[in-house]
Amino acid sequence: MAEQDGSAVRDEVAAARRIVVKVGSSSLTTAAGGLDADRVDALVDVLTKVLDGDGKGDGGRDADGKGGAHGKGGAHGKEIVLVSSGAIAAGLAPLGLDRRPRDLARQQAAASVGQGLLVARYTASFARYGRRVGQVLLTTDDTSRRAHYRNATRTLDQLLAMGALPIVNENDTVATDEIRFGDNDRLAALVAHLVRADLLVLLSDVDGLYDGDPRTPGTSRIDEVRGPRDLAGVSIGSAGRSGVGTGGMVTKVEAARIATAAGVPVVLTSASRAGDALLGRHTGTFFHRTGRRSANRLLWLAHASAPRGALTLDDGAVRAVVDRRTSLLPAGIAAVEGEFTAGDPVELRDTEGRPVARGLVNFDAKEIPQLIGRSTRDLARELGPAYEREVVHRDDLVVLD
Repeated sequence: MAEQDGSAVRDEVAAARRIVVKVGSSSLTTAAGGLDADRVDALVDVLTKVLDGDGKGDGGRDADGKGGAHGKGGAHGKEIVLVSSGAIAAGLAPLGLDRRPRDLARQQAAASVGQGLLVARYTASFARYGRRVGQVLLTTDDTSRRAHYRNATRTLDQLLAMGALPIVNENDTVATDEIRFGDNDRLAALVAHLVRADLLVLLSDVDGLYDGDPRTPGTSRIDEVRGPRDLAGVSIGSAGRSGVGTGGMVTKVEAARIATAAGVPVVLTSASRAGDALLGRHTGTFFHRTGRRSANRLLWLAHASAPRGALTLDDGAVRAVVDRRTSLLPAGIAAVEGEFTAGDPVELRDTEGRPVARGLVNFDAKEIPQLIGRSTRDLARELGPAYEREVVHRDDLVVLD
């Protein structure tokens, strides 16, 4: 646990101009599973005050210390992207379900009913302040492929440029197990990277990260996390998990790790303290950035894609891909497994079966066996010029930690 430098934390958070806010199902719904209009309105009230610059005191500076507006955001240049859970939870009561179903088909049905109710509630609540919202539904397939990634980026950027507040959710209605993010905490971390956010705020039903179960006497809140060492010996468990959501403290800490590694600091706190968190006041747990901001989509490939198959590499290919960051050529492949088509994500493994990288493959699985161990020149001569290329191009490949 690190000693908190309060002033530095307050300044960095308060100076953030583009912010991704994630709110969980338990913060928006009743115990029975329906939307709680008062809770939605309370969140919208807070977000609008931040956009309007109310209550900011001296925290309304730009990142360079200057004032002034930024784009078409709030009066102090703030822009907010809201990643909101709650679609499945909102659909439970209308469909007569007393708990979140376990099977995918009924989850998709609940999402189909609930997503409309969720966005309608947000639309009506933000309309009280004359603000527009735009719905953006994503699957992992929308963001690990190059063209889809660009489309998602353009949509979000354009909504913000036109003064609309994007409301992002996983497309639970059509997402299958193979193309699901798994939880909206991870989705929020990846959206923060996608929109080049200055800050990610994770709102939960717990007011921060504790060094044990917060319900147990003697545990205390961790004010600040600078890296993995600050979490050594901390029992994260699943404290804070509700009956209508899918996340818990484990997913929030993982989301913070993804975001901070991509250069985005994180505040984790309860929905009831959202205003304090967004204004840079000392609340919740602050996660310092641990890496540099990246402008590419490889973070999505590493954390949001589900491999459809695997390629085993020989030792030379492992060194080339991992150490020299080169493309994967047919000559370096030792084996293939799985059923995939060109453009699918695949896992790259060493000869011991350990994953070393992930990438988008340029050939179907049934084509790979005839390519194994051969040079691209020989393949082009025998099979045609279409085979004189990489199996996985370095621009579509990410080395795993």
